[in-house]
Amino acid sequence: MPPKKRTRGNGNARTTKSRDDEQAVNDGQGEYSPSEEPGSRVRGKRKASTREMPKENVRTKEPPSRPQYCHWLMKSEPDSRFENGIDVKFGIEDLKAQPNQTGCWDGVRNYQARNFMRDMKEGQLAFFYHSNCKEPGVAGLMKVVKEAYVDHTQFDKKDVHYDPSSTLDNPKWSMVDIHFERMMKRFIPLSELKKYHQQHKAKGGPLKDMSLFTRARLSVQPLTTEEFDFVLSLENQERS
Repeated sequence: MPPKKRTRGNGNARTTKSRDDEQAVNDGQGEYSPSEEPGSRVRGKRKASTREMPKENVRTKEPPSRPQYCHWLMKSEPDSRFENGIDVKFGIEDLKAQPNQTGCWDGVRNYQARNFMRDMKEGQLAFFYHSNCKEPGVAGLMKVVKEAYVDHTQFDKKDVHYDPSSTLDNPKWSMVDIHFERMMKRFIPLSELKKYHQQHKAKGGPLKDMSLFTRARLSVQPLTTEEFDFVLSLENQERS
């Protein structure tokens, strides 16, 4: 008997991270320790300097500011794949079939991808990208309709994305709600995007640093406005 596909009630979509997700790694932040000012030695011990450090020479380290994005690319698998007897398939047609064509983007278990979702703002647009299939690529457009909140699947022992190290007091993982906007006028395959990326990398262009190629394994990726507009414009052109 084939395994049963797990469905989620209350109108929530059964989404999953893409297998492209890399191993989750926390971003560390080192501590800053000012170097000791040289002083004279007395009987082998360092004598405290009485010389006052000029204020203009004392510098504090500030963390680099993170770039702000307003467009995204989010990967999910349109073909059936079973984990622990549960089908984690979720393509753009599955999103369309949800009540109000809206669902939660759960199951992301990569810290960088999670952080990108936490950066998302209501009303921002994202490409729905089909991954781990015969022809991966951009299938449609969706909109963020609820900003990041706790991903309940991390606490569900029956869920494939259960994380025993996450607690109710200190949850690790977040999700957003997304709404189907429309299908692309034509499917934009990865092979076509890769061709433009290589051209733009050599001669300059909006896709030269696209995360789909520079951070290829992330299932949630940021897009600059220039990248988003260029990819969107391809739907009005014949496939090259």
